[in-house]
Amino acid sequence: MGRVHVIRHGKPASTWGGHDDDPGLDETGREQARAVAALLASLPAEQRPVRVISSPLRRCRETAAPLADLLGVAVEIEPAVGEIPTPAALSPEARPAWLKQAFAGDWADIQGDRDYLAWTVEVAEALARYEGCAVFSHFVALNAALAAAQGTRAVMAFRPDHASVTVFEVVDNRLRLVEKGKEASTGVL
Repeated sequence: MGRVHVIRHGKPASTWGGHDDDPGLDETGREQARAVAALLASLPAEQRPVRVISSPLRRCRETAAPLADLLGVAVEIEPAVGEIPTPAALSPEARPAWLKQAFAGDWADIQGDRDYLAWTVEVAEALARYEGCAVFSHFVALNAALAAAQGTRAVMAFRPDHASVTVFEVVDNRLRLVEKGKEASTGVL
C-alpha cells in the first residue's frame, strides 16, 4: 500500500474558458506552488513523494516545478491526469456553461462525445500507477478520482482549493481516500 498525493494546481492567471487556453500561474499561484512544495518536501521520508507527475497544462507544470526542484527530479508529464476533455464541437466561449451544467449532475449524464463515467475510471487508474508520487492535476480530475475511489456518480464530490493536497492510498491497484485536500470557499467558474 503506497500513497499518492494529488495536488490541484495553484491559482492561474486566467479562468477556465477564458482567452488563454493554457494559462500559467499568477503571483498568488506561484506562492502557493512554493508553499505546497515546502510542505511535501518536509514530510517524513516514508511519506515524501519521490517523483513529480503533472498534467500537461502549464498551470500544473508551474505548480509542480518547485517540488521537483526541491527533490532534484524532473517533472514527468501524464496526459491522463489532465483537464476534463470537452466536446470537440464546443467553442471555448461555451466551455464554462457546459462545465457548470456538468457540475450539477452525474458523470453518466454529461453531454459530449465520450463516456465521462469511464473517464473517471481512467483518471483513477492513472493515479493508482503513481504510488509514492506527487501528482499535479485539476479540480475536475480530482473530483473524478474521488468519485471513482468512493463509487459515487456525482460530478461535484468536493471543491479542492488551489494547491490543496488530497491523499489516496493505492490498495489492489485502486484508490482509497485517506484525506481530502482543503476545500475552496468559492466556485471554480
